[in-house]
Amino acid sequence: MKTIIRKYVAAIVCLLVASTAVYASNDKPVTVSQLPKVAQKVLRVNFGTSKVALAKMESEVFDKSYDIIFTNGDKIEFDRKGQWTEVSCKRSAVPSALVPAAIRNYIRQTYAGQKIVEISRDSKEYEVKLSNGFEVKFDKNFRVLDIDD
Repeated sequence: MKTIIRKYVAAIVCLLVASTAVYASNDKPVTVSQLPKVAQKVLRVNFGTSKVALAKMESEVFDKSYDIIFTNGDKIEFDRKGQWTEVSCKRSAVPSALVPAAIRNYIRQTYAGQKIVEISRDSKEYEVKLSNGFEVKFDKNFRVLDIDD
């Protein structure tokens, strides 16, 4: 009897794990007008002349995010609230309005002539990639944590 119960429990656990995995990778194309208002404003102000090639919503088990890819190869990602989490620019610099002033000033003083081509942030830190390939990590108070070349 115990063996049968264990088999049923194992089967139910497997089904739950499989259904969670299927739901976790649910990508859905969306229009820019379906993005959170905050994200729409960031796009309008910082990428107004860029043409959107793809906008999609990524649904995960407990969260969702939005990815925007422009026809020139630039990308921006937003969290569920519409706050940007990552910006990647292939042929130009990340719009300066998206880079905190303390980071802009540090890069200008320390790496004169280099452009910020990628920036990402989470609740604890920022990471920027420069046009010379260097990567600089900052804490939430904009103190340098690490530099990779």
